[in-house]
Amino acid sequence: MTKNTGTSKRLFNEAQLHMVGGVASSLHKAAHEEYPIYASHGKGSRLWDVDGNDYIDYMGSFGPSLLGFSPPELNKAVCEQIERGTHFAMPTESLNKLSSRLAEIFPGSEMIGYQSSGTEANLVNFRLARSFTGKNKIIKFEGHYHGWADELSISVKPMSIKSMGPRNKPWKCLESAGQLPSATDNIIILPWNDIDVLERTIKRYKDEIAAVITEPVMYNAEPIKPLPGYLEAMRQLTKDNDILLIFDEVITGFRIALGGAQEHYGVVPDLVTFAKAFAGGYPIAGVAGRKEILESGVHPAGTFNANPLCVAAALKTLEIISRPGTYEEMERITNRIKDGVNDLARRHGVKLWCDNQVSIWQLSFGIDAPMKDFRDNFKVDKKTYLDFYTRCMNHGVRLHSGRGRFYISTAHTDEDVDMTLEVFSDVFKEMF
Repeated sequence: MTKNTGTSKRLFNEAQLHMVGGVASSLHKAAHEEYPIYASHGKGSRLWDVDGNDYIDYMGSFGPSLLGFSPPELNKAVCEQIERGTHFAMPTESLNKLSSRLAEIFPGSEMIGYQSSGTEANLVNFRLARSFTGKNKIIKFEGHYHGWADELSISVKPMSIKSMGPRNKPWKCLESAGQLPSATDNIIILPWNDIDVLERTIKRYKDEIAAVITEPVMYNAEPIKPLPGYLEAMRQLTKDNDILLIFDEVITGFRIALGGAQEHYGVVPDLVTFAKAFAGGYPIAGVAGRKEILESGVHPAGTFNANPLCVAAALKTLEIISRPGTYEEMERITNRIKDGVNDLARRHGVKLWCDNQVSIWQLSFGIDAPMKDFRDNFKVDKKTYLDFYTRCMNHGVRLHSGRGRFYISTAHTDEDVDMTLEVFSDVFKEMF
């Protein structure tokens, strides 16, 4: 990097003495990076690193920072809770209020359960599906991410199309050393956005399948939207065959609509996983669904479930994003980015696909049309993207270090967009 980031490099060298890989999460450093950039502080749409460099941020803490960094209203709500106590391992009245509000927001959801991360919440939903249906198998899709646990982390990031096997009957790809091969026993892997393959599989195994889990929009890769009618057909198929439908809304929840993808597309699943954005950067997650499912005998424990600090943050975040015009303004901002990037691509003769969905936008080199499933993701020019990412960081725009999926917040402004497009124009001139 041409920016002075020497302090980050020194801190990373120190970190490797006591942390595996030098980071607390594998997401904090991309494999191609010599060292990660260390954050100092953030405000609004901006981040500063430990060397004093500032960046317009489009990572949003991998999604949670829906209100931007250090939003005053959120800070005030959390500080008020700090004065009352940070953790009790007891119920609070505020949790009753949060549960009631979430039941209003999620269509068809009567009951709410809480965990601290999306991985935990998806594990709960797997257990709920099996408890309620009495069946064991679960269908998940290639490239969809539902957490790092053994059963969840299968065929998430295969290295090649060849390693994935035949499209109509994909192989099950483990993602980590130490992962139990037996974790795949009750998981069926299918390609996404293909209703015919899903229908044939359900017809064959319907008496064994407890649930189908899906990202309603495939945001784990460069974003891939559902084909028209796909989610609706999935909903009907599962309903007709006594199979539960689980929407993993860890990313889409509260980002593409207050009620997430189910509100946006008008498709109501049986169970919902939510996390990330709804507490504005505080760690809380959960599940939502029909009363009869959530009361089917599953009682997950967790010392930090519904921590009062996180509950206070969630209540305030929901209050802010429920205000009229919030989502329309975020979509206006990402529309400006999308239109600006596509105009620059035409002017510079760059083949890319740039699209948006309310507070999320994408940029993928090497393609000029939307992808349909994870296998299409191998058509994306990742080498060019990594060059683009590095140059943008040097110019003060922070993007995803490994893929073209980006977030904005309620704090992003037209000035941010203008500066971002100026940087993109300069980088396109450098590259093309």
